[in-house]
Amino acid sequence: MEYEDRYRQSQRPKYDCLLFDLDDTLYPLSTGLAKACLRNIKDYMVEELGIDRNKIDDLSNLLYKNYGTTMAGLRAIGYDFDYDEYHSFVHGRLPYENLKPDPVLRNLLLSLPYRKLIFTNADKVHAVKALSRLGLEDCFEGIICFETLNPIHKNNVTEDEDEDEFETNTNPTTSNNYNGSEIFDIIGHFAQPNPDTSVLPKTPIVCKPQENAIELALKIANLNPQRTLFFEDSVRNIQAGKRLGLDTVQVGASQRAKGADYALESIHNLREAVPELWEADIKSEVAYPGKLAVETSVTA
Repeated sequence: MEYEDRYRQSQRPKYDCLLFDLDDTLYPLSTGLAKACLRNIKDYMVEELGIDRNKIDDLSNLLYKNYGTTMAGLRAIGYDFDYDEYHSFVHGRLPYENLKPDPVLRNLLLSLPYRKLIFTNADKVHAVKALSRLGLEDCFEGIICFETLNPIHKNNVTEDEDEDEFETNTNPTTSNNYNGSEIFDIIGHFAQPNPDTSVLPKTPIVCKPQENAIELALKIANLNPQRTLFFEDSVRNIQAGKRLGLDTVQVGASQRAKGADYALESIHNLREAVPELWEADIKSEVAYPGKLAVETSVTA
């Protein structure tokens, strides 16, 4: 019996789940969506938040560097805005026509006998639209997205739940009116000699590369980090995942950065770079029936 148990364990595949970032991971940077998204974010900051355009480049760089996303940084330093409106402005005018069906990637994904999930900082509307344009909407069990990690509808939270882990992330905002004196001057802060990053205001938004965001995603999907392979184009997201015990694949690079176990110039190189994913002698349904599930589909 002991021998049989050891044999079964040796036959068990190394991973239970493949966790994929979406943007610039499942499609290349050359599509131009990332460039357009950055331009839209800067336009939003000027047109909707009234920020001086001359400050936009420095501000957006500092917010992205220190908070993971510009959106998270804007909320941290005091700007008040509606999350859905922000996403609609930033993603609503992206050149989705640049995303074409990818039958090669689709066949690769469908041949992988594992749970497969999307884990993105983007909102669910963008994620579903992008996957649909790529022809990959039925290749994943579900999507962990902005709304999954940031349940922002306060009226859905009961009094008993008010103190739980989602409370600090449940901060619905409906107005763009704010007192400018309440905005933290992050540009001025970093212009000082030896600026102290520990005094930076905290963001209410949960997103990669925050370790608690990755931990929450793993909890929601009921994943063991030691048995999950994480695909990302962002080095800092990869490094955060590695610190939590995930095996990692850096997509869009020929050389592995620190924290990456594998490197792929393109997601299409997956079979050549990680052949052991196909070596496990296991059976699995590789297509997920019906519409692509979002959020609750991956709730344990």
